[in-house]
Amino acid sequence: MIPHDPIDIGAEQAREAARRELSGPAYEHESWSDLVLRWIDDFLSNVFTEGEGGVPGGLIAGIVLVLVLVAVVALILWRAGRVSRSAASPPDSLYGETAMSAAQHRAESERLAAAGQWADAVRERFRAMARDLEERALVSPLPGRTADELADEAARALPGFRDELAAGARLFDEIVYGGRPGAPPAYERLRDLDERVRTARPALMGGGS
Repeated sequence: MIPHDPIDIGAEQAREAARRELSGPAYEHESWSDLVLRWIDDFLSNVFTEGEGGVPGGLIAGIVLVLVLVAVVALILWRAGRVSRSAASPPDSLYGETAMSAAQHRAESERLAAAGQWADAVRERFRAMARDLEERALVSPLPGRTADELADEAARALPGFRDELAAGARLFDEIVYGGRPGAPPAYERLRDLDERVRTARPALMGGGS
């Protein structure tokens, strides 16, 4: 009987083989987990078929190769998950990509309201209030902070506005992320809150009770 040559393949070749195989048309409509399980099952079947020739070196090399491929595919899936989560997250969940002052956000909100774009007007008015709080040092600038987190921190300096700030943050989230349509009453409430917060004096920190 002619012995089979042992399988000798490096990690880079294994990675490329996995990519070629998993990108084939037979796998187009399968999930990543199904692709991985199916490919490994096919590969193991081939390895054990060749292993019946009585060459233990080939079988051992095949098992090692499978372990390498599993590690490579796991790394690919992990990195794909990280990229997906990163792409789903906005660059700044509160202010968006363009840095603007409170006055600029406020002017933009008025322009949008005049044009009847109420959802965008509400968004910009909340941003104006949030930026104003930062400019007055009532909250610390924190990239990536959510509207709820800002409202919670602002309420420590302005405890009398706690409920209204929380309601404003919920409105912002519902419109910006939940697709709720804007309306004149919602914009008027937020504009009124913004005006009152602008002139409010912060509570003394660390005062006695």
